[in-house]
Amino acid sequence: MYYTAAYPSPVGVLTLVCGGGALVGLYLAEHKHHEGGAEPASGRDVPALTAAAKWLDRYFAGKNPAIAEVPLAPSGTGFREEVWRLLCEIPYGTTTTYGALAKKIAAKLGKSRRASQAIGGAVGHNPISIIIPCHRVIGADNSLTGYGGGIAAKKKLLALEGVDITKLYG
Repeated sequence: MYYTAAYPSPVGVLTLVCGGGALVGLYLAEHKHHEGGAEPASGRDVPALTAAAKWLDRYFAGKNPAIAEVPLAPSGTGFREEVWRLLCEIPYGTTTTYGALAKKIAAKLGKSRRASQAIGGAVGHNPISIIIPCHRVIGADNSLTGYGGGIAAKKKLLALEGVDITKLYG
């Protein structure tokens, strides 16, 4: 069974989705790939939703909470899950590029070719936005491309983390 909760945030109302004792989704209102079919958790004590809300409280207060504080269970292909693990390694307040992620994945998988487009697809299908920080991935030319929750939200999240967004465009 899946449960959902709404979380009001500086980037709009977020939808938190929990299943099997872990967070399986965190979606912004504009999110392109949204998980449906969950029951509202109103009046229910759902620990993973509570942990996610507390994490978000600290994050939006300008803190850097550890990703491990929230039980996460994103579901995807093995490749996508590997990309999502790499996203978790991007330090707070920094950015990386799709190309840099492709290089890391290629090295990790023992491949000689980099697959920036495949990386873009995996980043774009990240079901747990913000906590798995896909907003920290930008284009090689400093463009703010590829954020399922919208470019305006991406800018706000990066600015919250102290990234100089004046050098970024999009």
